[in-house]
Amino acid sequence: MTKIGYAAMLEQFHPTDLLEWCRQAETSGFDAGFQVSEHFHPWTPEQGQSAFAWSFMGALGERTTLPFGTAVTCPGFRYHPAVIAHAAATLGAMYPGRFWLGLGAGEALNEHIIGGEWPEVGVRSAMLFEAIEVINKLFTGKVVKHDGEHFTLESARLYTIPETPVPIYVATAGPMNAKRTGRFADGMITVGAADEKIDMLWGKFREGALEAGKDPTTMRTQLQVHISWAPSQVEAEEQAVREWPNGGMPFPKQDIRNPEDFANIAKLVRIEHFANRMLISADLDEHAAALQRFVDMGFDEIYVHNVGRNQTDFITAFGDKVLPQLRLHG
Repeated sequence: MTKIGYAAMLEQFHPTDLLEWCRQAETSGFDAGFQVSEHFHPWTPEQGQSAFAWSFMGALGERTTLPFGTAVTCPGFRYHPAVIAHAAATLGAMYPGRFWLGLGAGEALNEHIIGGEWPEVGVRSAMLFEAIEVINKLFTGKVVKHDGEHFTLESARLYTIPETPVPIYVATAGPMNAKRTGRFADGMITVGAADEKIDMLWGKFREGALEAGKDPTTMRTQLQVHISWAPSQVEAEEQAVREWPNGGMPFPKQDIRNPEDFANIAKLVRIEHFANRMLISADLDEHAAALQRFVDMGFDEIYVHNVGRNQTDFITAFGDKVLPQLRLHG
């Protein structure tokens, strides 16, 4: 059964405010839970926040009852995979069946802060899947070692672990990594895209799962959808350009290092640049129809991020007018 969740964007909002909005989203019918953004920096200085996701998620587990996870964290620059495994296993033990670990290959915006070389995307992908190997070793609760191309682990054991290992989902937008995700992870995270691209990613994901002897129908698929809703079309358009200009940048962003660089690019972003990338509308029926299309594609979970500062009004409006319209099915 498809479920709709709330995307908690720590690069935009103070964590205390987000905790309250997550609680409100749960009571308003967002039943999938919460995707928690894991950023060191916001995309632009104007977004204004960037709290530590792992601290936030401990509080989130106490404030709410639904599942939650990272969307996404990179196991390889700011954190050694062992640190990610340690953090994930602890949350999994504290909140059984609720925490999932979303991983990605990383972006310079967050990872360059430790200095050193910023490798090409192929190397970062190799690091990601080797990191998953390390994390899965640690999730066994046994004393394990690892001597790989990118990571070393010396006689390490996690003593605090959940009864069932935390599921690992990988965020990807390319065919090669989608296939690897099917082979080595428990689910896939992607963002809104053309139907043909999503179908291609799903095909590669299923292909990888089958090659690994897994049943892809038992694996989770998550979608993150960015939208701009406000009471008027003018407000919806203004907040898209002002609050989330990165949504109107139709090019890879993994190598841009600083929020100030994104802010300079944002000066060139116009409302027409969001076409086919983000729904900007004051019409709640239009938003319901757009979400229904993704439901019909078969995603297990869809997480909605409204880019405006009007989070309370957004949650109330979608809970009252949009979610009841959706025909959710498996």
